[in-house]
Amino acid sequence: MVTRWFKSVGDRVARDEPLYEISTDKVDSEMPSPATGVLTEILVEEGDTVAVGERLAVIGDGTGAPTAPSAAPTKEPDSPGAAPEVVVTTAEPAAVTPARASSGEPTVTSPVVRRILEDAGLDAARVPGTGPRGTITRRDAEQAVLQQPVENVVVPVSNARRRMAEHMSASVATSPQAFVAVVADATALRRLRELGGTTLEGVAVEPSTVVALAVVRALGEFELLNATLTDDGMVLHPGVNLGVVLGLDDGMVVPVVHAAGGLTLRSLSRRVADLEERTHTRQLTTDDLMDATITIAGAPSQRVLFSVPILIQPQVAIISVGAPSTHLVLSGETVVSTERVVIGCSFDHRVVDATYVARFLDRVAGLLSGLDIDTER
Repeated sequence: MVTRWFKSVGDRVARDEPLYEISTDKVDSEMPSPATGVLTEILVEEGDTVAVGERLAVIGDGTGAPTAPSAAPTKEPDSPGAAPEVVVTTAEPAAVTPARASSGEPTVTSPVVRRILEDAGLDAARVPGTGPRGTITRRDAEQAVLQQPVENVVVPVSNARRRMAEHMSASVATSPQAFVAVVADATALRRLRELGGTTLEGVAVEPSTVVALAVVRALGEFELLNATLTDDGMVLHPGVNLGVVLGLDDGMVVPVVHAAGGLTLRSLSRRVADLEERTHTRQLTTDDLMDATITIAGAPSQRVLFSVPILIQPQVAIISVGAPSTHLVLSGETVVSTERVVIGCSFDHRVVDATYVARFLDRVAGLLSGLDIDTER
């Protein structure tokens, strides 16, 4: 189908200048003029479907004399003296560019190629063409844009981010780390949201804090995840010091809820909220950052289903909590809406294995599903 004529009857046209556009079931292509001259006839209107070999237009010299075509694709004249005809061909069209500026003729490119070069501020005369007679194809133009020199931007690295990079690199080099995750019923998190997401005292409760409560309670049965590996053996910590990952603009910080074992959701939320406030006001003390035995990291955004954190040495485990999501499940013959959350655990494979961690996460999931938020908050 002819979708567009770039010239009208009476217009002059240069050889290889875009003359018309065709659309096939595969591609839309701009077709070049086969000769230099005047467009004397247009035989097919825009929007008409034509067959291969059909006459589309006639090019003359403006005086009625025929203009010799310089190259196919044109049809052989039916009789001597006939002006060349523009016909539909099956040849794959190249992006149109005329003879190079060195030929003495003005440089003409197809609208698409010209727009690509102009948008990038490139001079067509400086772009090497790989098409017929050195024409610039669309690929040539795009490649020229990609190869433009780009000035690198140097951004200073903050001390906090530099220290984080050092700690994470050292952690990976210290211990083989693996990851296990489970999908848990998060009805308790939905109920918390329905109650405004706060305790009865008005303290904000993050979903990760609710999961942290279940984690702390489960650690009493899985003491190897609340331990430290030393040269002399395993140190099993009697109490849980819970590290809480908090994000900052220049990195992250992990303040610690000391003696977290035995805390209620209300008291744990109050402790976490205090640490978060002092983190953002830069009022944390050295003691606030010391002696964590296990760490928990909440979802960095509401679209993150799960993440795989790196261990904070010398801890054996770090728990990750995804953003809660709603799912439709079949219960008997009824479709019901349920809340789900992914709880993961990166662990030191020198100390525990995936089976042990999976049993721990199953226990956490069971405790989470059994929480009575109305009572706990």
